[in-house]
Amino acid sequence: MKIVFMGTPDFAEKSLEEIYNEGFEIEAVVTNMDKPKGRGMKMIPSPVKQFALEKNLKIFQPQKVRNNPEFIEEIKEINPDIICVVAYGKILPKELLDIPRLGCINVHGSLLPKYRGAAPIQWAVLNGDKTTGITTMYMNEGMDTGDMILKQEVEIGENETTGELWERLSKIGAELLVKTLRLIEKGEAPREKQGEDYTLAPMLEKEMAKIDWINQKAMEIKNLVRGLNPIMGAYSFINGKKVKLWKVDNLSLGQLENEFPEVKEYSFKMKDVEPGTVLFSDDKKGLYIMAKDGIIKVLEIQGENARKMNIQDFLRGNKINAGEIFE
Repeated sequence: MKIVFMGTPDFAEKSLEEIYNEGFEIEAVVTNMDKPKGRGMKMIPSPVKQFALEKNLKIFQPQKVRNNPEFIEEIKEINPDIICVVAYGKILPKELLDIPRLGCINVHGSLLPKYRGAAPIQWAVLNGDKTTGITTMYMNEGMDTGDMILKQEVEIGENETTGELWERLSKIGAELLVKTLRLIEKGEAPREKQGEDYTLAPMLEKEMAKIDWINQKAMEIKNLVRGLNPIMGAYSFINGKKVKLWKVDNLSLGQLENEFPEVKEYSFKMKDVEPGTVLFSDDKKGLYIMAKDGIIKVLEIQGENARKMNIQDFLRGNKINAGEIFE
């Protein structure tokens, strides 16, 4: 079974590595263009390209796949039996989907039809979901609308970040892709149509990263921080300086009283404290911030033009006082 593999990030590289190690016949790899990175803006190949180079696989890096007859002809010449697509980053045109005799299949990071789109893993964490998973499916011209083949559900840890879940799902996706290809080889792959009860997972916008202390509940802030780690980081301002929060926990007033018994004396005043106000700031016990309906305990933070660090280390070198307000 001749395969053309299309993918770009490390999530896709895990699938490429798995099918390579399982001995599948990979005729070519298609990935996005190299991108400038770092201070020197050096051109860096995608993780998928790096693996393909190591294994001497044929590589295509078309700037676009739509309205690109030269690229379409090159794939036709390869005449693959199947095209595997994992986080490639572009919607494929019908003329490409129609080339392989066994169709094009995709590994998607959600339990379809939930979270169709570009950022399913991120949105599952941002929305505080308890479960998510991987779906393999046959591709059509729509965005993640094709018939489903296999699914595997996983639980999301209450403190798990997008980065941690991404890593777990990349391995599960790779294993599920191998199972899917084996079933297709035998002619035994199931095919289930998606229902109309779908949700979308669009690309993340930079504007959503700013914490809204007034309107967001403590759990929503925690999920925002988890969901944007390590992509861009949720941020806020204090004393005119931007800080990013990378890990936080949310506490009830009762839990805060257990850590700081003196709070009990004036707990009746807590409802009048403005959200975003620093309640406690101590390089041993940490940083506690008032939220709309609870308390945010900061665990990992990053100051302006600085590296990430745990809150104790940060507070040893950066003064934040009780009563100051995050905005």
